[in-house]
Amino acid sequence: MTRIEYRVSEMCTLMEFLAQKMPDISRTRLKEVMAREVYVDGRKVSQFNFPLQPGMTITLNKKGYRERFRPRDLDIMFEDEHLVVVNKHEGLLSNSKHPSEQTVITVLNKYFAYTHQKCHAHIVHRLDRDTSGLMVVSKSKQVSQAFESDWKGMVYDRAYVAVAWGNVEQDSGTIRTWLTDGQYCVLSSPYDNGGKEAVTHYEVKRRCRRYSLLELRLDTGRRNQIRVHLREMKHPVVHDPMYGYKDDISPINRLALHAFRLCFRHPVTGRQMQFETPYPSSFMRLMQL
Repeated sequence: MTRIEYRVSEMCTLMEFLAQKMPDISRTRLKEVMAREVYVDGRKVSQFNFPLQPGMTITLNKKGYRERFRPRDLDIMFEDEHLVVVNKHEGLLSNSKHPSEQTVITVLNKYFAYTHQKCHAHIVHRLDRDTSGLMVVSKSKQVSQAFESDWKGMVYDRAYVAVAWGNVEQDSGTIRTWLTDGQYCVLSSPYDNGGKEAVTHYEVKRRCRRYSLLELRLDTGRRNQIRVHLREMKHPVVHDPMYGYKDDISPINRLALHAFRLCFRHPVTGRQMQFETPYPSSFMRLMQL
């Protein structure tokens, strides 16, 4: 079930507010929505003329939309009038210059059109095609620009989980190199050679005979950063076709990297938003081998 939130800015009735936010929906449908799916400051309300005051929060549980609109490649975790948080599946691009290519942006734009929302998806940050996990996508350029202007100030916790080849000996550590985009992949240098500094912190959560399960946090968000840094440690991510072992015969048919936690300060409301997904089950099956 998708939860969408609105903040009241001026006095009006509940019916007037919803009619303004969903102009393409009939009054009959609005009454159906109010009968089942509307909450005001956490309390279920179905009264059409319920008086709203500035600062109140309206929450809609949009179960009906989600039952009819089920994209295969992402899950909508949270939605309000300013942004969407999704759990992207592996294999889906974040964005592309080619409009015909399926991406997070094209999938969300279809969802917005289907749910009669007059907005478009704007990229805030990216995940590699083969990396799964949590992403925030804005509904306006203003919100995406707010993130861009103060990304480190707004995003206060962002963590990944990876399965790496071999036994990572140290329980925790930090990797710092300088990354440069090469013709085919990202190149790494242990000293400043004019590239972009990249810093990754890791903690080993579990070990087994073949693999290590790590949580990773980034001070910087460079392209392919985690994958390059784990290769530098001689413990590449499992099933990584670019930075891993050429003879990778792991039983998992995907890159073993997932963005499992995302915490940020909402750029409009100022609220602290915290999202977390379980480790992928395929990762945990690997750790039993």
